[in-house]
Amino acid sequence: MTVRVRFAPSPTGYLHVGGARTALYNYLYAKKNGGAFILRVEDTDVERSTEEAMRMQIGDLKWLGLPWAEGPNPETLKDMGPHGPYRQSQRKQIYMEQANKLLDSGHAYYDFRTDDELEKLKAGDGEGVVHHIPRPDKIVSADEGRKRVVSGEKAAIRFKIKESKEYVFTDLVRGEVRLPSDMVSDFVLIRSNGMPVYNFCCVVDDALMKITHVFRAEEHLSNTVRQMMIYESLGMPVPKFGHMSFILGPDRQKLSKRHGATSCNDFNLRGYLPEAILNYIALLGWSSPNENQEIMSIEEMIQLFDYDRLNSAPAVFDEEKLNWVNATHLRALPTDELWKRVKAFLVRERIDVPDDKEWVEKALSLFRPRMTTLADAVTLFRPLSDSAYKVGDESKEVLGWAETPKVWDAWEAGLKAHGSDYLSEPDFNALQDKVKDAAGVKGKHLFMPIRVAVIGKPSGAELKELVPLLKKTSLLKRVQQARNARA
Repeated sequence: MTVRVRFAPSPTGYLHVGGARTALYNYLYAKKNGGAFILRVEDTDVERSTEEAMRMQIGDLKWLGLPWAEGPNPETLKDMGPHGPYRQSQRKQIYMEQANKLLDSGHAYYDFRTDDELEKLKAGDGEGVVHHIPRPDKIVSADEGRKRVVSGEKAAIRFKIKESKEYVFTDLVRGEVRLPSDMVSDFVLIRSNGMPVYNFCCVVDDALMKITHVFRAEEHLSNTVRQMMIYESLGMPVPKFGHMSFILGPDRQKLSKRHGATSCNDFNLRGYLPEAILNYIALLGWSSPNENQEIMSIEEMIQLFDYDRLNSAPAVFDEEKLNWVNATHLRALPTDELWKRVKAFLVRERIDVPDDKEWVEKALSLFRPRMTTLADAVTLFRPLSDSAYKVGDESKEVLGWAETPKVWDAWEAGLKAHGSDYLSEPDFNALQDKVKDAAGVKGKHLFMPIRVAVIGKPSGAELKELVPLLKKTSLLKRVQQARNARA
């Protein structure tokens, strides 16, 4: 049997952490077992589903590096694979064909009751809500129901629960699960507006797409009884289910936007690495068989993954732990790769810095240990950008000191006398001593004017680290800008 798994998001927004974890576990299991990872779009909720959201989620999956063998093409959105369409909104005819099989076999019926009538039934007799909507007093034959629908009447198609029984299956995460059939009443398969419902679509699609294993969130566990009824009535093979634990916030409530960033796009914009996100969310419910191994590449996770190490207990999302995982991955990146990613953030923020290899290696050797995310590079590299240099309001006091022009004169003279394009750290220290002697100042009256002439403010990064990364021409240009700010 070839392993076939699927990730089936609803396109209602960016991909969130829980969805990314579901996609990852399915992907890892497929790759570990030489199987196929399939993307299916569950867009039958016409009020909330949008093509824009579908593109956003596809973009998130591409960013994470989780390619699919079948599903919408990530560039054109055209179907890839033999079991399409892969968007449920384009499969209505397929669902209707299967619904007709259930109507003809007596496992489903037309329900012509109006929404108002059903609402009254839900309200009960005033002593409590009725959870099970009773079956209609009269059920018409499948043929008569079709005729009435063709003539213009509105009707839902409901599944008919024929007997009370217990559905038992072995969950790949939770072990044996028993679900009594009487926990649900006759349930809708096709709404009166012609749209199929989740549980019906899910069964039909998984069966026709030959899905062998379904790893999904714990919240879908209660849906399984309905789905097993449909599989049984259609004579279709039932896949193996694995229901994964909830992801909780620090307050041990289900993770949501109130806890901060929860979407892949949020983390992308904040400078997290996709490989670090995958590494971290893999640990939210699974662990490596190698004791204490927490930092892993996608290739290592594929090799090590198995469902017997999935944990049914809820996992707590810890951003501090995520930061550690991200920083570890970031610091392990080859210099060329790190610079490519850092540069994208600098360009976005219009920070212009040299791009030659020697300079980049020197800058990254200094800044890499101080970065947790790629976004940290913006703060670290900004003082090196000539276009970002400006003398801030916090420099007003220093600009007013009588000694400041003397310091700048000596600083400028020393720069002009320097024989190469860049100063080394010893060069800077030596020049600072010369300025001290030439201007006759020391302490803050020496350091702060130089700092303003280099970074535009009297406090901040260590000048002995920054100055060797600034070209002599930039340093001369900046001291003149500082003079202009004092004038």
